[in-house]
Order: sequence, then structure tokens, then C-alpha cells
Amino acid sequence: MSRLLIASDAWHPQINGVVRTLERLARHLPEFGVEPVMLTPDGFATVPCPTYPEIRLTVAWPGSIGRRLDAIDPDHVHIATEGPIGFAVRRWCLRKGRLFTTSYHTRFPEYLAARLPIPVGWSYAMLRHFHNAGAGCMVSTRSIELELQERGFRNLMRWSRGVDADLFRPGRNPDALGLPRPIYLYVGRVAVEKNIGAFLDCALPGSKVVVGDGPELEALRRAHPEVTFLGTRVGSELADIYSAADCFVFPSRTDTFGVVMLEAMASGLPVAAYPVAGPRDVVGNSGAGVLDNDLQAAALAALSISRERCREVALQNSWQSATRQFLDNVTAVHRAPRPTRSTGRAQSRTGTQTSHPPRPVTGSKSGP
Repeated sequence: MSRLLIASDAWHPQINGVVRTLERLARHLPEFGVEPVMLTPDGFATVPCPTYPEIRLTVAWPGSIGRRLDAIDPDHVHIATEGPIGFAVRRWCLRKGRLFTTSYHTRFPEYLAARLPIPVGWSYAMLRHFHNAGAGCMVSTRSIELELQERGFRNLMRWSRGVDADLFRPGRNPDALGLPRPIYLYVGRVAVEKNIGAFLDCALPGSKVVVGDGPELEALRRAHPEVTFLGTRVGSELADIYSAADCFVFPSRTDTFGVVMLEAMASGLPVAAYPVAGPRDVVGNSGAGVLDNDLQAAALAALSISRERCREVALQNSWQSATRQFLDNVTAVHRAPRPTRSTGRAQSRTGTQTSHPPRPVTGSKSGP
């Protein structure tokens, strides 16, 4: 079994789309003959991220991370985040001549600009420098791919997402919430970039429910006492909440994908969202939701969509196919030629390191 290292600054106890995506990827990689090894803040000292204390930033000398990587000796390295761990692993790969891929999960420049007076262009320049050093940068949708191409990102590769259709399904516990209907639901981080206020300000009949935690939670609770805030919910408890709602409202204008939309649709919930990247790619013209610049109108119109149609659309996205797509990208970068830094002539994308030739990172899928 080949060994694939996934480096991520986002990990437990955080609960967000990045963590859930990497969890699912790691769970399914062994089915394809690949051993996932996670390099996360676990085992390192951390400090709270300025303006977002729920996120912990790793404090470690690059040398200590490098020694861990030497001991792991992975066949391939994938860097999921642009934080302290991501930069340290990138530095190790470049020093060793090891191929690595990255993934673009978060509109970090827009998130940062919402909190601090930092020009978006400066942040994108940093991200471009970070990702263009790799052999490939994986993005979740065509919309994000086009946006990053315009900003000068290279070697972009598509990596979609899946949904656990056994966990998230209609009819699990339709009375779990016990609130007046229709019930409009939001699931995700409670932070300024999620634009939750746009949902809570909508004049909608019935009830509004917010599931999640984050820096804006207490302020929103004070501003909207009529809303039910449930805090963080995971697993079967979260699946029950999805199944008990009538419409999923996704007010974000900055998400790159939105796994929660797939979870909602798998649970039979139509999606109401803005016509922006993320919803355009996940929902689009599928008939499983309504996209409108008037979020209130979208939420009201979505109520007429059948649960069966939402479920049908969600089932087109499995974590097995998403994992295979990820590994196909890894295989492609190892097979493709790349120019050397010194001469510009093509060489194998397996890199210049000579301690051992990289072993194949894909295998045949076991089971049905």
C-alpha cells in the first residue's frame, strides 16, 4: 500500500467543510490501496488565530516538521491549507525536490478583507505564490477554476466532493425540531463571511434554525431572539435536523463549494441561495433548489420542490468517485513531464530526489 501524506492546518476540534472533506478522503483512500497519513496541528503547540480564535495556528520550527516528514517518507504529499503547517511542508518538498499537490478550499482573501483592511489583491498574490510552486492545485468547481485562472494560478485540476447518502437521507426523524413549519435551516460556521444575517433578515413564515458555532454567534443571538440557534451538531444528530427541516438556506457569497448543500439535498431539502460560485456549481439548474439575488424569494419558491428530486441530484455525488478523482490527479502529476529549474528541459514529475524513487500512489479499488 502506498503512502500519501495530507498536510492541513484545519483539523479537529474545528468543524468545517475542509475538515469534513479531508476526513472523508482519508476514510476512502484505503479502498484504493493508499494509506493516508495526516499531518495536522495535533501534537504541536498552537495559538489562536487573530480575529478568529476558534481556529488554532500551529507553532513549530520548520525543522521539526521536516524531521516528521523524513520519518514518514511519503510517496506523495498533498497540502490542503495555506497555514503554518502548509508552508512548512511546502518548504520541505521544495528543498527535497519532492512533488506535491495543493488544494484551494477557502476564499481566504475575501475572508481576511472582511475582518482587516488588507487588499484582496495582496492576499491573492500570496496564495498564487504558494499554489503555483506545486505540481497541481485542486479546485472543487469550474467557477473557481476560471476565477483562479484569471488571477494567474497555474496547473489547476478539478476535485469535486461527495456526500454520505446513507447518513443524510429523508425521513430519518421528521419531528426532531418540533417547530412551526415551514422550517428554514442553515448549517455551517457562524462567521461574518457566511453572510448569515441576510438569511435571518428574510421575512419568512414558520421557523428559522441555525446550526453551527463561530465568532458571530452571540451577536446574532442577541439580534434575532426569534431564531433557534442549536450550536454545533454532528453525525446522526445533524442528519436528524436536516431531515426535519423544509428548506436549506445558503446565504454565503464566498464559499468555494458548500458540502452542506449536498448534505441538505441528500436529506431531501431544496436549497435557496444566491446565484454565485458554489451554489451555481452544486445546485445550478438541477431543479434541486432556487438561486436568486432575492434570497427571501428563493427560500419561498424552493418550498415547492419535491424531496425526491433533491435526493436524486445529491446521489450523483459520491465520496468514492471524489476520491478516485483526487487520485487520478495525483497520478497525472507523477506521469507528466516538468521542466527542471536549472535548464528548463523536461524531466519526470517524480522530482529530483534520489533517496528512493516514488512508488505508485494509486491502486485498484477493493470491494464492490
